[in-house]
Parts: sequence; structure tokens; C-alpha cells
Amino acid sequence: MTDIKPLNWKAKSGVGLNVIRRPDGGMTLTFSDLSEATIREWHDFALEHLLGSDRLTRNLYDIRAVKDISEKAIRAAVEVDSDPSARNIRLAVVVADEKIATAIRTIASLALPETAAAMRIFSNINEAEAWLARPLDQIA
Repeated sequence: MTDIKPLNWKAKSGVGLNVIRRPDGGMTLTFSDLSEATIREWHDFALEHLLGSDRLTRNLYDIRAVKDISEKAIRAAVEVDSDPSARNIRLAVVVADEKIATAIRTIASLALPETAAAMRIFSNINEAEAWLARPLDQIA
């Protein structure tokens, strides 16, 4: 059995982000807002966890509470998704509406395709979990 990477994250006051380690070794990140403090915390946390990423990982981003994605948030997400280690991630993003799904598609289209995470957008968290549960060699 492989060791699960430490989470190295603690909740901070004024940050609309909660992170838990998934049983499969990935992470579930739940966003309640995309304030500047939340974007900065997520950006730094995500890049830290990409550092040295050497195996396929399943992550879930639950952004159903997010009502708007700013240009700054899009730029931060494109930067993280363009990191070469992002290619090791299967990412399910759960959204509440089409407006947010469109913003997520914009981020995906701007990231470098050879480094970007394998990502799908869902409106149902159970469907997202089912996709993440598929064997890692079945990304499509």
C-alpha cells in the first residue's frame, strides 16, 4: 500500500475553503466563496501539493456555494492547472449552475493541454464521486 501524502492544511479565519483528505489519497476541497483571501490560500496550497506530485490523484472541488468566478480566480486556476504536475490529477468539479460551469470551461480551455488535469464538470456530487471512483486508467 502506498503512503498517503500529508494534507498540511489547517482552516483559517476569513478563508472560504475547507480541505479534507479522501480515502483514495486525493482531496476534497469545498469552497464557500472566492474572496481574495480564499484564492490566495487555495493557490498556494494547490501549488505546494503539486510540488513533487508523482502519481495519479483524484480530487474533487465542490464549488456549489460559489456564485461568481472573478478574472483573478480564473488566472490563478489557469496558473495551477498549467503546472506540469497537474497532469497527474483527475479533477471532478461540482457546480450549482451553468454560469459557473462556463467559467470552469474557460479555465480548462486556457490551461496548457499537455499539463492540465483531466477534468469533468458535474452538477450532481454523486455522479462526480462515481467518475472519480473509476480506475485511474479510465479517465475519459
